[in-house]
Amino acid sequence: MREPDSLRSTVDVAAACADVIERVRAHSPRVHCITNAVAQNFTANVLLAAGARPSMTISPEEVGSFVAGADALLVNLGTFDAARREATDTAVEVAAEEGLPWVLDPVLIDRSRPRAAYAADLVTRGPRALRLNRAEFSVLAGAEPEGEALRRYALDALTVVGLTGETDVVTDGARVAAIRNGHPLMARVTAIGCVASALVAACLAVEGDAWLATAAALLALGVAGEGAGAHARGPGSFAIEIIDALDRLDRDLLVARAKVQ
Repeated sequence: MREPDSLRSTVDVAAACADVIERVRAHSPRVHCITNAVAQNFTANVLLAAGARPSMTISPEEVGSFVAGADALLVNLGTFDAARREATDTAVEVAAEEGLPWVLDPVLIDRSRPRAAYAADLVTRGPRALRLNRAEFSVLAGAEPEGEALRRYALDALTVVGLTGETDVVTDGARVAAIRNGHPLMARVTAIGCVASALVAACLAVEGDAWLATAAALLALGVAGEGAGAHARGPGSFAIEIIDALDRLDRDLLVARAKVQ
């Protein structure tokens, strides 16, 4: 596989992303997820469909050992309660000690000042990637989520920004990928953003280039979303179909359907 800095075309980027997804399936990385109560079951099933192995405990007696035995960590702030905050502090500390990559998903920080302040503190503690939407980025960065602001924030925070929406944008400050795969029903199923963050963590477990890992995860979910949308009758069946589509996703399909610039 070429080094990421030499990637020049949609086919090159898509092929590199496909390599990452294939490695997730081959190595079955364990992803420990501190996520919200709404997203837990769906997140676990999506990770399993992608080939990863999820764990979910937030027990103070267990979370440290679970993280130490994982290959990557997801921190999702969707349920901002005392138990998850305590678990997050422990998990991030252990991840730093073990050198594990972790992803921050600052869910709904645009609705809560305490949550936003905590997310800002977590950014200083070394997440390899942030997966967030436009409103969340605006609060965290104090700027509109446009090209230069995204690049500057990634550089200043020393992380990769994975901004999701109608078009997903991934940047590490130097490189930028725009991913136009997806389906409108993705916006009508709860926890789609949460599972995107979990997939980023799974990809980080097998790929040291956080920009490429983030792009691979968002591209895979977008292509799976398109496949699910072709069969779904509405948002309920879509949630099932996207799990099946991820399970069926292979290299040829990912490369053929990729819409990446």
